[in-house]
Amino acid sequence: MIFLLCGPLLSGQDYRLVWEDSFRGSEPDTAKWSPITRGPADWRRYMSADKALRYLENDCLVLRAVVNDGVDPSDTARFLTGGVYTKGRFSLTYGKVEVCARMQSGESVWPAIWMLPEGREWPFGGEIDIMEHLNNDNFIYQTVHSYHTHVLGRKTDPPHSVRVPADVGEFNVYGVEILPDRIVFSINGNATMTYPRLSPDGFSSESQYPFGSPFYILLDMQIGGSWVGPPDASDLPVEMHVDWIKVYTLDNINKNGQ
Repeated sequence: MIFLLCGPLLSGQDYRLVWEDSFRGSEPDTAKWSPITRGPADWRRYMSADKALRYLENDCLVLRAVVNDGVDPSDTARFLTGGVYTKGRFSLTYGKVEVCARMQSGESVWPAIWMLPEGREWPFGGEIDIMEHLNNDNFIYQTVHSYHTHVLGRKTDPPHSVRVPADVGEFNVYGVEILPDRIVFSINGNATMTYPRLSPDGFSSESQYPFGSPFYILLDMQIGGSWVGPPDASDLPVEMHVDWIKVYTLDNINKNGQ
C-alpha cells in the first residue's frame, strides 16, 4: 500500500473534506457507488456490472478489462470492462476531487477518472476529465468539454486540454479544483492547467463555462473506441487500482470565486 501526501491547495481556497473512500471492506460502498452499465457511447460499449470486473482487494478498488472467455457466460459481448460512479448518490458543485490510482497499459486500453453533470445533456452540461490514459502512452490527458469546445470547436480559446507526463504504473494523485471562475487540474499536488471562465464578450458564459451545477464522479476501465482503436485481446486483462478518493467542498465563495 502506498500513501501519498496531498499537495498544497493550488488555488489558495478554503476547502472542507466532505467525503473520502479508502476502499476497505468486501465491496464498493453502495451508499456512494453503483456499477456503470452498458451504453452506446464508445467508452461504455463493454461495461458490465459483473462483480468480477469491479471489486476490493488489498485496500484498493480494482477495475478490470478482460476478454469474456466465460467471465459472464450470459453476456454475448466479446470484451467486458468494469467501472463505478456516484450518479444519483453523490455530487459536487464547487470544490476539489483527488484520486490516488495506478493502472496497467495496453493497446486500445483507456482508463479514466472523470466527472459528468447530474441531469444535463452532453455536451451542454460540460464534462471534466481528471485523468485519461491511452494505450501505452507515457502521459495522461486532463480536459474539459462543453458546447463551447465540442460544438463551436473553440478548443484553444482558451486551451481546454493538457498532456502531462506520468508514470501511470505507479500511484499518482490526479486532482481537479472546480471554482466559479476557473478549473485547476493537478497531478501529485502540482498544477498542470487552468481553464478560466471567460468574460461574456462574444460568448455565452453558460456554453463556455457550464461548471456551476452538481457533477458526479466516474472511475472506469475503458477499452476500444474511435480514440484508441479496436480492442486488442492480446493485451488483456488489464487493471486499474484506486487507492483512495477524497472530495472537498469549497467554503466561503462569492460570485468571483474568491
